[in-house]
Amino acid sequence: MKRSATAALLVTASLIAGCSGPGGGGTAGGASTTLNIATMTLPQSLDPKDANGSALPFFQAVYDTLIKREPDGTYSPMLATEWKYDDGLTELSLTLRGDVKFDDGTPFDAEAVKANMERFRKGGGAQAKTLNDVKSIEVADPTHVTLILSRPNPAMLYYLSDAAGLMANPKDFAQDDTLKTRPGGTGPYELDQGRTVIGTKWVFTRTARYWGARLPYDTIAISYFDNETAIVNGIKTGQLDAALIQDADQQISVESDPKVKTVKQEFDFQGVFLFDRAGAVTPELRDPRVRQALNYAIDRRTMLAKIRQGRGAVTSQVFGPATAAYKPELDTYYGFDQAKARALLKEAGHESGFTLKLPRIPAIVSDALAASLQSDLGAVGVKLVWDDLDPGSAVQRIFRDRAYSAMVMNMGQSSADWVAVGEVVLPGAFNMFGYTDDTVKKLLPRIQGSAAQDARADLQALNEHLVADGWFMPFYRMTYLHVSDGSVTIKPQDGMAVPAIYNYAPAQ
Repeated sequence: MKRSATAALLVTASLIAGCSGPGGGGTAGGASTTLNIATMTLPQSLDPKDANGSALPFFQAVYDTLIKREPDGTYSPMLATEWKYDDGLTELSLTLRGDVKFDDGTPFDAEAVKANMERFRKGGGAQAKTLNDVKSIEVADPTHVTLILSRPNPAMLYYLSDAAGLMANPKDFAQDDTLKTRPGGTGPYELDQGRTVIGTKWVFTRTARYWGARLPYDTIAISYFDNETAIVNGIKTGQLDAALIQDADQQISVESDPKVKTVKQEFDFQGVFLFDRAGAVTPELRDPRVRQALNYAIDRRTMLAKIRQGRGAVTSQVFGPATAAYKPELDTYYGFDQAKARALLKEAGHESGFTLKLPRIPAIVSDALAASLQSDLGAVGVKLVWDDLDPGSAVQRIFRDRAYSAMVMNMGQSSADWVAVGEVVLPGAFNMFGYTDDTVKKLLPRIQGSAAQDARADLQALNEHLVADGWFMPFYRMTYLHVSDGSVTIKPQDGMAVPAIYNYAPAQ
C-alpha cells in the first residue's frame, strides 16, 4: 500500500537525521568513515534467492559472487579464481579459492557452491530462471566444481557475477527465514543489526575477517526513499553522499548546485513491449505491418524532448551500444511518419483502426507519456485505452494471466548479448507468450553456440530482424545521473542501473 505524504515526510526526516553530517564519506584528516547511499529500491529480503536488479548492492555488502563483474563488463576473479567453458559451451569448470570462510568460520568450498546454486535455481526468485540451463553440478574436490548445462549458454559468466553467483552459508539454509534479515556470507561487510531498521535503513559495518582487498569505507549505509525530491535535498545539503537520479526534472535541479558532482549513464531504454505477436489477445498485432505502423506513429524525438528534457537518445532497437548486436543506424530505423503508419494499417486491413488496451503503472507511465502515446496512436486510428493497475496486482495480471498484449517498460541494456536475448527473445521472461518465427529459429542456435564476438554477424542479423518485424516499440535510451555531494567518486556499473558497492571511493 502506498504511504501517505505525511508518513513519507516523517520517514525522510528520520533518514536524514540518521546520516552523518556534511562530507560523510570522510573526516577532516581524510580517513574513511561512512558512505551514505540513497535508493528507491526496496529489497524483499537479504536472502540471495531474492536478489534482483537494483537491489544487488545490498547483497554485495555481505555476500561475494563467484565472479566479479568490473564496471566495464569484463570479468575478474572473486570466489572463483579461474573458469573455462568447453568447446560446446555446455560445461563450465570453476576453480575456487581455498582460503575463504563464511562469517561463522565454516569453510567456503565446492559443496557450498553446489548447495547455493541448487537452492537458488529452485527458490522461485525473479532470477531463478538464469540457472534454468544448469542440468547438474559436479564437485571434483573442495576447490573444483563444474556446471553441466542442458544447452549452450554464453551468458553463464554474467549470471555468476550477478544474483546467481552470490554465495551464502549453507548452514543457514535449514531455516528459510534466517537469511532474510540475518545474512551470512563471505563478503566485506556484516549487517549491523542494532543500527538497521528493515524497510528504512540498512547499515553494514566492515568485517575484519574479510579475505579480499579492503574497501575504502568502514561503514556503508543504504537508506530507502520513496521520492527523488528528498534524495536531491539530501545530496545538496551533504546529508547523503551518493544516489541515482532518474527523473529529468530532478536531474536539472541537482545539476544547479555547483557542489554536486554528476556522472551520466545511459542504461535503461523505455518502450512498449509487444508481447502478443501471434494475436492471441489483440488479433491485429499478428500482422507485422500493424506493429510497424505503431512504430512509425510515435514521435520519439518530441517525446524525448518533452518528457525527458532531451536527456537520452531515440532508438528503435532493444540492444544497447555496448553489445555486439548493436547497429547505430537502427536507432533511427523508424522515423515519425504517420502517413506511412496509416498506409500500413490500410494494407493490413485495418483502415478504420482498432483498440489497444495497455496496463498502466503510474511509476513507469507518467501522465505526459500516457497522453503522448494516446495522441500519436489516435492520430493514425489506434485507440489506446489505459488500464490503471495497482502495483500489487500487476505481476499477476500481466505476466501470469497474460491479460494484456503489450506494456510500457523500462529495461536495462548491458554489454552481454545473450542476457538480452534471454530476457526478450527466448520464450519466458518478457516473451511470456512464447512467440518466435523462422528467422529467429534459424539464428538463435548459431548465436547460442558461440561467444558474442564470434557471433557478431548473426547477432546483428537478429537485431535487424527484430526491428524490421516490429517485435518491440522502443522510444529512447534514458540518461541517468549518478550524483554525489562531492565527497565521493562513482563509476557506473555495466549491467546495473546503480553502481556496485566496489565502485565508490573517497574523492581526492
